[in-house]
Amino acid sequence: MKRITQLATSVALAAVALAMPAMAQYPERPVEFVVPWPPGDIEDTLTRMIAKAVQQETGVPASTVNIKGGGGLIGATHVFSQPADGYTLGMFTGNIVSAHIIRGNATYDREEFEPLAQIIGYPMMLVTSADKPYSNLAELAEHAKSNDVSLGVFGLNGPPALQTMKMAESLGFQFANVTAYDETTCLLLANGEIDVTLGGGLLKPCLVSGEAKALAAYTTARIPIYPDVPTLEEQAPGFSTPGWAGLFVRKDTPQEARDVISAIAKRVVESDEAQAMAENTGAVVQWVPAAEASAFVDTFYSRFESLIAK
Repeated sequence: MKRITQLATSVALAAVALAMPAMAQYPERPVEFVVPWPPGDIEDTLTRMIAKAVQQETGVPASTVNIKGGGGLIGATHVFSQPADGYTLGMFTGNIVSAHIIRGNATYDREEFEPLAQIIGYPMMLVTSADKPYSNLAELAEHAKSNDVSLGVFGLNGPPALQTMKMAESLGFQFANVTAYDETTCLLLANGEIDVTLGGGLLKPCLVSGEAKALAAYTTARIPIYPDVPTLEEQAPGFSTPGWAGLFVRKDTPQEARDVISAIAKRVVESDEAQAMAENTGAVVQWVPAAEASAFVDTFYSRFESLIAK
């Protein structure tokens, strides 16, 4: 009788187990990577490489979506509006988790996003047409004291733009006008729309052709492929906050999702293809893991807060 009871219990438990849905493993549906900028620059290219690897390694569709506008705010707000389940991630630049929050532009607080890693250090530079009568910041300042000089930026409240304003102030001049664009390209200089502009990889073609020249590098050290361009810190020391980008998720995102994406993304970042892209553009492409990236973001936030303090 006891054996019959045990058998009946085992059968009942097996029936319950069959009736219960199997525990899903991440990912089980499409993953979306949001780039809050137009396509074409290094953060877009690298994100597409990561999305492709996620799809190949998991068998689940993964896509990169460019949601531009508002200096990155529109794309970041989209990520914030999605569930914290690991299916919507953002490749965010520093201003998204600093400037917009500090200035009260964002609907999210600084705790709402957490980095999986800091990935990109931008080769940001201040660039002008080759025929301009200034080749460094001191010469620009001297020229601007008696001539109108217009500036184009890709994010009016971002660190590069604010550093440039501080630089001008420290060197005793101001720009005649400052215009924000979703992207800064060689065309803006070629058609005379602006005199100087802040930018990264999209300005390389006219730098290589000799149609443009760089006045300053907004980096911690001189950019290897532009060794003759002095840094902002060298020419106007005291407030440099280099540009960067990292992969972010909502704060309550499950650890399993973080682990899966991080493992795949790290392999992409450290791949020969990604490192060749870094060498070609002058950017720093490296995997700075979550804990270190989080500490870096906190430090950057503090520096940026000081940068915009009145």
